[in-house]
Amino acid sequence: MLNLLAQAGEIFPEQVTTNMLTQNLVYASGTVGALMVVVGLVMLDAASVRRLNVFNSTIEKLVGFFIGFATYFGIGFALWNWQYNDAFEVANPLGQSIEDWWLGGTLANDLAQNVSPDVFPGLNNFQIFIFFLAVFAGIVNILLHFAVSERMKASAYFITCFVATIVSSLLSYLTWGSVGPLTNEGFHDFFGVGFVYLFPAGMALVFVRMLGKRPGMFEAHSKVAEYRTGNLWTLSTGALLIFAGLPMVILSCLFFFDPEALAVSVTMADTSVGIAFNNYGLSWAGGALTGAIIAYRTRKYSYLLLGPFAGYVAGAAAMDVYEPWQMFLVSAGAPFLSYAVYEFLGRKNVDDHKLLPVFATAGTYGLIMVGLIDWGTAKGGYFGITEGDYAFQHAEITLWWQLIGIAVCFGAGMLTAAVLGFIFNKTFGMRVSDEHQAEGLDNVLWELPDEYETHTNGARGAPADRQPTRT
Repeated sequence: MLNLLAQAGEIFPEQVTTNMLTQNLVYASGTVGALMVVVGLVMLDAASVRRLNVFNSTIEKLVGFFIGFATYFGIGFALWNWQYNDAFEVANPLGQSIEDWWLGGTLANDLAQNVSPDVFPGLNNFQIFIFFLAVFAGIVNILLHFAVSERMKASAYFITCFVATIVSSLLSYLTWGSVGPLTNEGFHDFFGVGFVYLFPAGMALVFVRMLGKRPGMFEAHSKVAEYRTGNLWTLSTGALLIFAGLPMVILSCLFFFDPEALAVSVTMADTSVGIAFNNYGLSWAGGALTGAIIAYRTRKYSYLLLGPFAGYVAGAAAMDVYEPWQMFLVSAGAPFLSYAVYEFLGRKNVDDHKLLPVFATAGTYGLIMVGLIDWGTAKGGYFGITEGDYAFQHAEITLWWQLIGIAVCFGAGMLTAAVLGFIFNKTFGMRVSDEHQAEGLDNVLWELPDEYETHTNGARGAPADRQPTRT
């Protein structure tokens, strides 16, 4: 029946083969894993803000996530795909990518079986990849909210989410894939550390200084004796959800080609499913063990969670190219750097406890280490291209391109935040007043009083004997 329809010119069965379905399932599972990460991140931060802000903080993250998600469907994927139009010498590569892949674009909306392979082979896989990457566009906004929650006006944050999605999409074109301008020269970033982690961390560095510290965070406030956070079980559960969800995402950062299912990473470096998965597990293990050492030595439980996250972030750029023993050692070193930065920021009363010490510090360290350890590893180009600027594995990993990629991604975050912050401060402002911060935004914005507080005699939002946290 399929052959008869194909002969009639109605469908192209080679676009919807069982092999295509298998790859669809790989990317679909990665999307599910990414959504688990979203849930884990929201839970993580809900447990590390004041009880009087939990609902508002959660809602702002979800709205920010869907602003990024929808914006990526609107234009972000077209910006990322631009690199492949360059590599395959498509006329007017950016304009054609936008025409094909914006929300109303032809290739974004046509049924795969109705599009000839001569127009776009493997359309099924690219269509489902939009959803996968759109989730990460939303995750960028959730991560940024970690640094600005409880003190940045919702209007300023939501505008920032839209702009950040556009900029992070351009950064993904430059740094993530195999034929983007920086990747094709030698910058190596398996998991998108640059545009997913360093970019919002760069924004955080600027915004945190503009917004100042929260009442009660470093010293007593007239209405907030101590800054006290929520349920530590929620914090731990969020971390475990992220750990459980990311392996499926790792699988979706691989490309598969004939013969059978030959795997290369998204950067076109040689790898395998087993190596990538084992490296992922050991990145958490290395960070968890040294984080535990720091936690028990300092008697600060926050390092029990900071450690594994620092280890994972440090290893994320190189899960495709490290040998497992290398991953373990690199990740084991990351918590010590994050610990040093965390304590330094605390002494300087800088109110950020996640993006700068974990994502900026461990991410930068990890990108540098892959440049040192795997200097000379072949990558870049695209499978099947044998000559020219985009030939398969024509480039090599070098420390210099790693440093350039770090500067571009972190610098783009700082510049984006500086421009937006200037505009906000000259117009409607971006900072929630100390009075409203102290009262709690759940009540100020949504008239949701803290019922728990009315039944306790301790500090606002927690019993008197509750240990204050800074996570």
